[in-house]
Amino acid sequence: MLIHQFPNAVQPARVVILGAGGFLASELERVLGQANIAVRPVHPQEIDLTDAAAADRVAALLEPQDAVIMPAALTPDKGKDVATLMKNLRMGECVCAALARSSVAHFVYVSSDGVYDGRFSSLLNEDSSTEPTDLYALMHIARELMLGQTCRERKIPFMVVRPAAIYGPGDTHNSYGPNRFVRTACKNGKITLFGGGEERRHHSLVGDVAEILKSCVLRRSTGVINAATGEAISFRDLAAMIIAAAGREVALECLPRSNPITHRHFDTAALARAFPEFAATPLATGIARTVAGMVSRA
Repeated sequence: MLIHQFPNAVQPARVVILGAGGFLASELERVLGQANIAVRPVHPQEIDLTDAAAADRVAALLEPQDAVIMPAALTPDKGKDVATLMKNLRMGECVCAALARSSVAHFVYVSSDGVYDGRFSSLLNEDSSTEPTDLYALMHIARELMLGQTCRERKIPFMVVRPAAIYGPGDTHNSYGPNRFVRTACKNGKITLFGGGEERRHHSLVGDVAEILKSCVLRRSTGVINAATGEAISFRDLAAMIIAAAGREVALECLPRSNPITHRHFDTAALARAFPEFAATPLATGIARTVAGMVSRA
């Protein structure tokens, strides 16, 4: 359940971004800057959160009136093994230790919709089962629990935002879906689907997720919210949308399927109730922006 500590938006004194410079973090910094919110980005080059000695350095830069957002994580493209899991857990341990030494006004953890176990239902909401089915999901659930317990002990308002698959200009992950499809369509004139691309998924534009995070900070929200926007669409229909936006000939290739067909639909009612002023970017508009961004970077 999401609760706003502030009934109306209140500008935070400063927002600290742990794991700055990444795909979402860079867009978040831009969105907060446009709103004239003071931002203190913490890049991995400045503080490596996997370093056991980093907790003191994080604690030293935190101030009591800070709102802290943590999108820092090694995503599956960086590794799906135990070593990657442990690095991510060390990041969580580091931040917990820093919070234990230096309290803040608000903490927002950026998790993932990957925590949901879709085996029992294809319609998901914030109360759906989060029994981990892989190491990436386990990592996020563990960090949610670790950070949540620390914040409760320190009486820090704690918020978890679970985005659906994020896409948009400047993506660095090349995940299956809009990001990879746009990249291969623009560079190679080809989109490759598994099976017939029947699976239906939600896709959230990076700017929309940044706006939701900003709204959480402005209202000092606590609880859990899914940053899933729009409606689920099949990968085949998504590919057709990208081909239409590409403005060039694009071949559609289908590879044999290695996994059974699964769908993931989100009930977004909680997001609509929490932030009725938020308007998600239509998928076709977001795809056009992503294609334009890819072309401009070519």
